[in-house]
Amino acid sequence: MSDLTTLLEVGGPVAALGGGAAYARAKHPAAYWSTVGLPVSTVRLLSSYGSVMEACGLTVAPSRLRALAVKATTKREVRPVPPRRGIIRPTTTGLRIRLRLAPGQEPADFAASAERLRHAWGVHAVYVTTVKPGVVDLRLVGYDVLRRVRMPRKTTHGPLEVPVALREDATPFVRDYRTIPHQLTLGATLSGKSMYLRHLIAGLSPQSVAMVGIDCKRGVELAPFTPRLSALATDPEQAAELLPVLVNEMEDRYDLIKARQGITPGTPDEEITSDIWGLPDDERPVPVVLFVDEVAELFLVATKKDEERRDEMVTQLIRLAQLGRAAGIYLEVCGQRFGAELGKGATMLRAQLTGRVCHRVNDEASAKMALGDIAPEAVQAACSIAPERPGLAVAGDTSGGWSRIRTPYLSLGDAAETCRESAHLVPDLPALKPFRPDVPVRPVETAAPVFLPRPVTD
Repeated sequence: MSDLTTLLEVGGPVAALGGGAAYARAKHPAAYWSTVGLPVSTVRLLSSYGSVMEACGLTVAPSRLRALAVKATTKREVRPVPPRRGIIRPTTTGLRIRLRLAPGQEPADFAASAERLRHAWGVHAVYVTTVKPGVVDLRLVGYDVLRRVRMPRKTTHGPLEVPVALREDATPFVRDYRTIPHQLTLGATLSGKSMYLRHLIAGLSPQSVAMVGIDCKRGVELAPFTPRLSALATDPEQAAELLPVLVNEMEDRYDLIKARQGITPGTPDEEITSDIWGLPDDERPVPVVLFVDEVAELFLVATKKDEERRDEMVTQLIRLAQLGRAAGIYLEVCGQRFGAELGKGATMLRAQLTGRVCHRVNDEASAKMALGDIAPEAVQAACSIAPERPGLAVAGDTSGGWSRIRTPYLSLGDAAETCRESAHLVPDLPALKPFRPDVPVRPVETAAPVFLPRPVTD
């Protein structure tokens, strides 16, 4: 009886501890990883590193000198040698290990064994990145970081760079306009496309940049950000008037660059440029980012007159996509579908959009429109996005690389407040003044009248 009592006294706290760990793992995975997952995975990795590498075929025969030394000092069998391992560096989401490859190995060998390493060490995922020839980094992610997105607290970014989402390997996904000047973002209704656009606008608001919007849904998507917008078109008619102005602005900037290229035999190399970023700071025009929401609305026509206007707008968009980068004009094109069925010029415009982000779509053809021509293997990943995970997307570029990302939640009120606080940063572009949207005046909050009690008299 006393043994049973002792067992119950000991088992109660153990069961409570196990239940608490299971609850933390389900509801608070970051806290569970820091307290339980990190120590357990570290011990498991250190104790099984050699055997796991051998089982995955990532070991090589030892050098002749090492084999002779083993035979001379011990009678053990000479076994294959795993890659040299560096110090284990814990992170808030996992572990990082740097490996030096043995002769004959390549990073693709470790990438092919990533799933085996994940199961062997009990982590959520393993990613391989090349540091330099002969050295790779293994990034072990302890839990699903895309289930509840938390952006890193410290993210370094420069001009025209916006950390807009989190990758599945726990690194920030940064939208860099100078590296990828134009991008196509597709997604069905309630897929998180508007949240992605909201993060971009809020991230660019504190920077020295002019933001121009074309929102053919009567402006309902971009209207909350009017304090920070330099121009806004809310229907195809206004867009047809705005796009030629942007094309003229682009041509004026090329004239400015050309005038700066008055190259003489003694001109220093640093003063020769072919884009606005080589101009002096006091001469460089402010970059312009054009947001096009629901791009299909620009292609739809009902009459012959509308068709002529459509062809003109598409031609101007293609010109901006082909020539705008050097002039500091960048495109962010969003829509639900974007393919050849939209009409003349759609495929040509899509070919100029280097970056691709595909949220949940309604059919496989839409995913192929976004990713099929740059990363065919990413199409299936885009088609498998569940509706209960809004903001999850597949991001790729013309290099063929792709990854899953998810945008954290940002309320419309917070994004609009960011734009209001940075309204003084709207640059002075005379050509865009006729298209500057009316900024609604915030009502002045007046204090409620205070009623003082009347004194009691006889």
